[in-house]
Amino acid sequence: MAPISTPQTPFGRVLTAMITPFTADGALDLDGAQQLAVHLVDAGNDGLIVNGTTGESPTTTDAEKNDLVRAVLEAVGDRAHVVAGIGTNDTRHTLELARQAERTGAHGLLAVTPYYSKPPQEGLYRHFTAIADATGLPVMLYDIPGRSGVPIETETLVRLAEHPRIVANKDAKGDLGRAGWAIARSGLAWYSGDDMLNLPLLSVGAVGFVSVVGHVVSPDLRAMLDAHLAGDVQKAAEIHQKLLPVYTGMFRTQGVMTTKAALHLQGLPAGPLRLPLIELTDEETAQLKIDLAAGGVQL
Repeated sequence: MAPISTPQTPFGRVLTAMITPFTADGALDLDGAQQLAVHLVDAGNDGLIVNGTTGESPTTTDAEKNDLVRAVLEAVGDRAHVVAGIGTNDTRHTLELARQAERTGAHGLLAVTPYYSKPPQEGLYRHFTAIADATGLPVMLYDIPGRSGVPIETETLVRLAEHPRIVANKDAKGDLGRAGWAIARSGLAWYSGDDMLNLPLLSVGAVGFVSVVGHVVSPDLRAMLDAHLAGDVQKAAEIHQKLLPVYTGMFRTQGVMTTKAALHLQGLPAGPLRLPLIELTDEETAQLKIDLAAGGVQL
């Protein structure tokens, strides 16, 4: 049975965008993925994103994506929302991935803005509507213009929110003013997609996080969220300030690279990266250790 959701929190509140563990020879490590998923849920996540950007989705095959969703569902699907990343810049391919994820049992879909093609807003509207029409699963949009090249404008978000299965947005736009207006006008469940802005986005109406640093500080993210919901503004701010070195350190370079390095340091499944991503240098790893330690992460 899928975890309990509400219209306000359709995918839970604390979600980690999970890396994809690989074996030493670069193959999919399904046992490692299950171990990591259990670790993250035990640490306070009530949702996991599988096959997102942090999961190196541009380099995994459709079959690997399907195997990964199935493995994570088997490990934690009765305890956490398992949301499948299905977004590409080809609408037809995206619809195939969406239907595949539904058949496998995913609880929801994460659909990133089509990248590189730079479609107009009407193209975005038709793309996302086609995804929502393709399955019976709830959809979280993923607005990240820094990677996609195109923002989902507020008017488009408002239009998309009229679809009964488009229920949430992962916001990595980095604009609190626009976020506040979009939350108020669209009614979508809003999730921070930029760790440095986790607490600020809560203050303008976000309901939770889709986090990268959740790989190493999920208990702190949960505590910060709980403090905010309880009205303890001072405690929430203190946790946010404590985590600033972690936020900084995990994004000094590409986030998947630093996340896998951090998991290696903690003895958790990660494995190598697939090109074009590469391992951190010794100097970068040393700096990451300093940053994580400054934020209270035990290595």
